[in-house]
Amino acid sequence: MHAPPPVPADAAARDDARVLRALAVLEALASAGQPHTLSQLSARLHIPKATLLRMIESLEARGYVMHMPDSRGYDRAITLGPRAAQLALSTLSNNTFTRACRAVLRALVDVLGETCNLTALDNDAVLYVERVETTEPLRLEMRPGMRVPLHCTASGKLFLSKMPAAERSSMLARLTLKEMTYRTLTDTHRLAAELERLARRDVGIDDEEFVRGMVAVAVPVRMAAGGPVLAALAVHAPTARATLDDLLKAVPRMREAANRLAPLLHGRDDG
Repeated sequence: MHAPPPVPADAAARDDARVLRALAVLEALASAGQPHTLSQLSARLHIPKATLLRMIESLEARGYVMHMPDSRGYDRAITLGPRAAQLALSTLSNNTFTRACRAVLRALVDVLGETCNLTALDNDAVLYVERVETTEPLRLEMRPGMRVPLHCTASGKLFLSKMPAAERSSMLARLTLKEMTYRTLTDTHRLAAELERLARRDVGIDDEEFVRGMVAVAVPVRMAAGGPVLAALAVHAPTARATLDDLLKAVPRMREAANRLAPLLHGRDDG
C-alpha cells in the first residue's frame, strides 16, 4: 500500500491561512458584541470582500455565523450562529474554567444564600454558562446549556439595555414578547422605557416576569468600567424568601464577584 504524496508546503500554508482567517472572523464577531456588515468585517480584518463572502457562506452553512435582518427587514448584518455558541460553551466547560468559575459563584451563594448564574448573550436568547444552586429546597431548576428569553429575564434585560440604541430597536422589533406571567412586559414601548432605566442603573431585573413567584437581579461582567459586556452574573430567589429589593441590596457584592469572573472569561486569572 503506497503512502499518500506529501502536501506541498505552499498548499499547506494556504490551508493554514484559510483556517486562521475563519477564526479571525469568529473572533471579530465575538469581540464586537453586535452584528457587523460584510463591509465592516472586510475593513476590520483587511480581507477582500469577495474572499470574505465565500468564507461567510461556508461558516453560515455550518451554523457558525448567521445573517440578521436590519430595520428594513433585509438580511445584511452578520453575527455568530448557534454552533459558535455551542463551541464557546464546550470551551468554557473545560475543568480549569469550571473550577475557577464555580469557586467564585459558590462564594457568592454562601454569602447571599440564593442560586447564582453566569450567563451569556446567544443571539436572541440568554445562555446559561455556569450555575451554583442554593441549598434551600425551594428553588428553580435550571442547568448550563439551557436558553431562556431576553425580554423577561434579569440577564436578558441587562443584555438588551447595554446594546447600542439601533441594535436594541432592531432586536425588540424581531423578538416575540411572549407573556410568561401576568407581570411580563409584552408592549415594546413599555419594555424599551424599562430598558432605558436599567441601562442607567447598570443592572437587569426580573420582577416575577419569567416565572411567577421568582425574582432576579443581574449585573454585567466586563473587564473595565464602561467596557463591553462579556457576560452577566445573576442571582434569583423565590418571593417566599426574598423580595426584589432584598436582591438589589446584594448588587455591590455581585459586582465584586463579577470583577473576579471577568479575567476568567479572558483566559487568565489575575487573582
